Formats: sequence, structure tokens, C-alpha cells
Amino acid sequence: MNKTFGLLFYLKKSKVDAQGKCPIYLRITIDGKRTEISTKRTIEIEKWSVEANKAIGRTEDIRELNAYLDSLTSKVYQSQRDLIQDNKEVTTETLKNKFLGVEEKQRTLITIFNNHNKQVEKLVGREFSAGTLERYKTVCKHLQEFMQHQYNVSDIPVNRIDHKYITDFEFYLKTVRNCGHNSTIKYIKNFKKIVRIAIANDWIKKDPFLNYKVRLKEVERQFLSEEEIQKMLEKELHTNRLEQVRDIFVFCCFTGLAYSDVKKLSKDNLVFGIDGDKWIKTKRTKTDTRSNIPLLPTALEIIKKYENHPEAVTKGVLLPVLSNQKSNAYLKEIADLCGINKNLTTHLARHTFATTVTLSNGVPMESVSKMLGHKSLKTTQHYAKILDRKVSDDMAILKQKFANKSNVDASKRIAN
Repeated sequence: MNKTFGLLFYLKKSKVDAQGKCPIYLRITIDGKRTEISTKRTIEIEKWSVEANKAIGRTEDIRELNAYLDSLTSKVYQSQRDLIQDNKEVTTETLKNKFLGVEEKQRTLITIFNNHNKQVEKLVGREFSAGTLERYKTVCKHLQEFMQHQYNVSDIPVNRIDHKYITDFEFYLKTVRNCGHNSTIKYIKNFKKIVRIAIANDWIKKDPFLNYKVRLKEVERQFLSEEEIQKMLEKELHTNRLEQVRDIFVFCCFTGLAYSDVKKLSKDNLVFGIDGDKWIKTKRTKTDTRSNIPLLPTALEIIKKYENHPEAVTKGVLLPVLSNQKSNAYLKEIADLCGINKNLTTHLARHTFATTVTLSNGVPMESVSKMLGHKSLKTTQHYAKILDRKVSDDMAILKQKFANKSNVDASKRIAN
């Protein structure tokens, strides 16, 4: 694209000194945008010609001044040619930097990523969770290790990221890091946010993700059946810690709350709902969406059981929740003791609430979605896809309707 380009020397009369001399400035104009550079020279106003754009007179100092101004003009044009030759955009900023010998600050991927992570860290607890920050840090670490492995460098200019860089990073995660498909895609999604920041700041001219298309694979989510929940409830456990972890897990099965949300519950979250019964009202840590959950009898019994527990009283929380790591370790032991051949985790309880406790018992999907704090009904629909039992129960009702209709028709034929 052709650009309009202009150079002009002028006197900055607002800065006249005690000797009546004004500083001479060079103004560069490109496509209507201006920048100014001091020539570090001064001259009397009467010795300057606006029309000729130079000093007037035949003295030696005037001739030297004009020669110096001519050399500055030549240097500007040379800087312009250098930028074009280096395939860099010629703007007032890039030209001024080139002219003054100021190297353009290179924006590098890891520098941008680290700055982003520092900002996220300051917003943890307000706009981001600690888990979100940890994922961003993990992706940044993977990128550094990938570049060391692939290119033998620890960082690159962000404008060098292209489609091949992204696909190579994906391949690295799946092979060298042995990440699953969905984990890989989630890492790349976090990486994409940094690229969007660079594009928004005009540090990248073309979106490298433009032709990059991948989708998460649907994963069959495990959940407990009614029989398995009952097994856990009836099992006598040999330590208070195991019993405590079991109870918190069951509480999550009957409320749909994620581990991080249960851990932060206080008595303030326990309120009377529109029906006059007790509800849990809270905001999800992960999405900051509101969850309003009417409490089922089993959940209420667990709250009552732990209302005077020392840990709950000391910490000012509703339930004494252990760390996620310890909880998951104990849950594996509980699964063995109960003869449950499933990978019990704190999050499996949430899946159990969505499937076995609610959807399987005819609770409308819209209500389940609201209680789970999902932003989209599509997220809740994933649970409905795996409910073969619910499909079977629904079809059994339909079969019964057809059977009843057939019996009625048969009775009419006999009567006739």
C-alpha cells in the first residue's frame, strides 16, 4: 500500500532561549500521522526561511547548519529504505526508532505469557481461581520445554508463531508429554488466549489459529448407581477420616457441588428457599455462576452430623473438608472396601448428582442445569446422553401405554 510521506524542518518558537534562538525540529508525517525529532540545533528566527525550509545566509555557520540538516534528511530516507528492505512496516514510530537507532522492543511469547500470568495471579479469588492460574503456568512451562526440545531455544518472537508451530506443539504434547487428546486441546486453548492478546495489541498481523480446527472428544463420564450409593452409606468404616471423606462425597452426590465449592461453604450459604425448606445458595468457583440447590434429606443429615465438628467450627465452614489430594486417596480406599470397581474421585460425585440422583428420577434438564451452575444447557446434555437406564425406563412407560391401549381395544372387540 502506498503511503503519503513528508519531511519538514521547523522552528519551535515556544521554546525560544534568552539569546533569541529557537530549537530546530524535524517533523515526519506518514499517512497524516506525525512525529517530531529534535535536531539539537538552534537559530535566530530572522535567519530561518519557512519557504525554503532551511537557514538563510552566506556565513560559514549557516552553510554548516544547512549541510547538517541535509544529512538528517538523507538519514531519514535511508532509514525508510532499510525498513522496506527488512520487510517491516514503515510508520512514524518505526521510522523514528530506526532513525534514532532505537531497536524495536521484541515481543516474545514467554515474556507475554509470564506477564499475563502475573495479572491473573493478582486476580485470583476475584476473577480467576487458583486452579486456572496453575493451568496457565503449566501451559507456559510446556511451551518452554517444547521450544527447547524442538528449536533448542527458550523463547521466540511472538510474531513467529504460525500454523506449523501450533501443530508441532500439539504433536509434542501428545507424544513427548503423553497428554491425552482432550488435555492437549485444553492446553492449546489456554495458549490461544495469549495469541489473541498479541493480535489485539498488533504484535501479530495474521491469526495463526485461523485454519486450526480441533474438537474435544466426548468422554463417557463415570457415576455411581443407586445401589453403589447405598453401599457407601451402609458401610461401616474403621476410621473417622474415612467416614468424614465418605460423608462429604455423599453430600456432593446429593447436591451436585464441586469439591472447591463445598470446601468454601459457610453457614451463610445455608438459607431458607422459596418453598420454606433449606437450600444451599452459592457461586461456583470455576465459572462464577450462581447455584441454588434445594437440600435433600441425606444432605441435610450430613450437615447436622458435622455442625459442631471442631474443624468446621474453627475454620468457620459448613463442613470439614480435607484437601482434594487426600480426599481422592481416601476415596480409592473406600471404593475397595465397598466393592465398587470405579475410579472414585471428588468430581465423580457431581456426575452422580446429575445422572443417578436427578435426571434418572425425572428432574427436568433445565432444573438440573441451574442447580449445577452450568452456563449452557449443552453442558448438562452430556449427562443425558449416557443414561441408558433412563431411556429404558421411559420406553417401559411407553410400552405399558401401548399395552393398555391394546387391552382396551381388545375389550371393545369382545364387547361388540
